Amino acid sequence: MARPQASAGERPFGLLMFTRYPEPGLTKTRLIPHLGPEGAATLQRQMTEHVLTQVTAATQRLPLAVEVHFAGGNLAQMQDWLGSAVTYCAQSSGSLGDRLIAAFGQSFALGRPGAIAIGSDCPALGVDHLAAALQALERVDVTIGPATDGGYYLIGLRQLETALFQDIDWGTDRVLEQTLAIATAQGLTVELLTPLTDIDYPADLPQWERIVSRGV
Repeated sequence: MARPQASAGERPFGLLMFTRYPEPGLTKTRLIPHLGPEGAATLQRQMTEHVLTQVTAATQRLPLAVEVHFAGGNLAQMQDWLGSAVTYCAQSSGSLGDRLIAAFGQSFALGRPGAIAIGSDCPALGVDHLAAALQALERVDVTIGPATDGGYYLIGLRQLETALFQDIDWGTDRVLEQTLAIATAQGLTVELLTPLTDIDYPADLPQWERIVSRGV
């Protein structure tokens, strides 16, 4: 499948960061039994701030336009939390796949030569991973950062491929496998990035603690 020929140097790629307003009881719910509602919300807040700092730093080196796609809360609450210099977009309704399709569609409607979606729960994500994703998109249709739980922490596209987000068992260890199978069926070329760990379960927390202790 042919890819757009626009150079990344001409227009920035969209960097679509998905997160949730850190309201106790409604965020990082799989960690509530371990951390409690307030603790889980605090972790969500801290990780979002950490990842946003990383991607904002990346814009100094890479052609990326950062957008925060949020669920929960409202625009005023998000601005009070993360500042008014960030571009915010309320996530659409529906499944995660529906919300990704809408976000990518918005980005491509702005004339972006490509777009990358990430979550806020992979604190190991850094500038080098984003640079690798952009480099991959010069060669292939789709780049994916595999998560160690069978999902992915990043997906990048050169054009909207709605099939990649349909008929996926979101929240399971089959997400990556199903996405790759769909890409193959659609004739899309794919490049995988370095696997990283999302912080979703108590067993994942030591990785976050190591990152915090290093001040990364």
